[in-house]
Amino acid sequence: MAAVSLRLGDLVWLLCYHQTFFPPLILQIVNPPKDLKKPRGKKCFFVKFFGTEDHAWIKVEQLKPYHAHKEEMIKINKGKRFQQAVDAVEEFLRRAKGKDQTSSHNSADDKNRRNSSEERSRPNSGDEKRKLSLSEGKVKKNVGEGKKRVSSGSSERGSKSPLKRAQEQSPRKRGRPPKDEKDLTIPESSTVKGMMAGPMAAFKWQPTASEPVKDADPHFHHFLLSQTEKPAVCYQAITKKLKICEEETGSTSIQAADSTAVNGSITPTDKKIGFLGLGLMGSGIVSNLLKMGHTVTVWNRTAEKCDLFIQEGARLGRTPAEVVSTCDITFACVSDPKAAKDLVLGPSGVLQGIRPGKCYVDMSTVDADTVTELAQVIVSRGGRFLEAPVSGNQQLSNDGMLVILAAGDRGLYEDCSSCFQAMGKTSFFLGEVGNAAKMMLIVNMVQGSFMATIAEGLTLAQVTGQSQQTLLDILNQGQLASIFLDQKCQNILQGNFKPDFYLKYIQKDLRLAIALGDAVNHPTPMAAAANEVYKRAKALDQSDNDMSAVYRAYIH
Repeated sequence: MAAVSLRLGDLVWLLCYHQTFFPPLILQIVNPPKDLKKPRGKKCFFVKFFGTEDHAWIKVEQLKPYHAHKEEMIKINKGKRFQQAVDAVEEFLRRAKGKDQTSSHNSADDKNRRNSSEERSRPNSGDEKRKLSLSEGKVKKNVGEGKKRVSSGSSERGSKSPLKRAQEQSPRKRGRPPKDEKDLTIPESSTVKGMMAGPMAAFKWQPTASEPVKDADPHFHHFLLSQTEKPAVCYQAITKKLKICEEETGSTSIQAADSTAVNGSITPTDKKIGFLGLGLMGSGIVSNLLKMGHTVTVWNRTAEKCDLFIQEGARLGRTPAEVVSTCDITFACVSDPKAAKDLVLGPSGVLQGIRPGKCYVDMSTVDADTVTELAQVIVSRGGRFLEAPVSGNQQLSNDGMLVILAAGDRGLYEDCSSCFQAMGKTSFFLGEVGNAAKMMLIVNMVQGSFMATIAEGLTLAQVTGQSQQTLLDILNQGQLASIFLDQKCQNILQGNFKPDFYLKYIQKDLRLAIALGDAVNHPTPMAAAANEVYKRAKALDQSDNDMSAVYRAYIH
């Protein structure tokens, strides 16, 4: 894909992977405050959320030019509030354009008047012409000698962005700028001056009296996207430290903002981190822990998978017991209850490395009975235990946008704060051990059942002579429109079932969710029906494909 050129003042769409729940946001590229450092890593732009006083560093690949993609965004997002936001932006652009035209017209009139005045006052005699010529010669000479002084004068300051002035005033030696600061020089678009003179003048960032710049975290201005009981989406600024919010249910959520903004401001814990299991989810998690400066020791059953992370700075553990014994907090993310038990209770397992004060965090999606058993044996050896299964897929794991559901040792939960920030956008503390496992199974039960229904609808459209693409277009215009729906339907239409979430694992989660319902005599007929379809897909050798391959169970 060709790189898109974005400039200061441009309006853009923000496309986040959590767009499954939220519509795209409209931003404007602005200059950051002089003392605000740019996050390390990929190219970012500093943006303002249109209509708010919120700012963020956003990766360039998450931004799309407003005008080029307006029709596309309007087509797939039909919410009332989304339309109101677009209408507000369009009204702003109309006003800005009107001001530009008025300014241009007035400038032309002024120029004509000046020319007319100059014509009337132009000298006629030869002596006056010679005097004027001599005077101009002196002026030119003075201008040539004084260029250096003029360059720092007010006339040039008026034509340069604050960022460029700050760079010129910096004592840095001449030469190429450091690699991590190159991207801060943003060329102005042709309309930025008119936009900044209008309503967008309010977009200028100003610290409040209670939050002076010198004491504020340099990345304070980033965002939390949270859904309230109302259908609106609200934006809430947060600090780099995790914000703990007590909810009416008694659960606690550690809420993080867009991963680009938050991850750039993480202060990694000084504790040594271990990680066991480098599958689809674990690999992305470890990569983000390393990027954010954590000290990580890794182990995987297939040792070759560790090589890439060793190159990124991780240390290699020879056994789970060795990792636990040499690290303060050890995370694990494996496939199912059996793998989770074997990892802890097997030869050279986690339990053999546990001693008083050692911490173990199991991020696997398992049943409540399994995680309770593991917690008991860890605590019996003097260790601390936290369950923390994650909601998401491989892409969200890679992007540090997972949702973490935790339960168990509350103090350990808080000790993991910088790790959870690095790997996810939000983390919930749900109380005693077992609660996170139950909640995770319910979440995946809903997701798996929905995926089976999507596949069923697409096949029914096909056998009744309806266009599957048209069905997708219709769904994308309605209340079901989401990134998940669109991506999974595209997988099916393109016949691309590269795993983002293994089919065998969603079937496992459905099976465990049904068992959870049986344990409390609660009917789960929808999940049971979906489970049978996934079982058929597994029989068709689809286990290691993406969950969207359940579609093949309907066409064979």
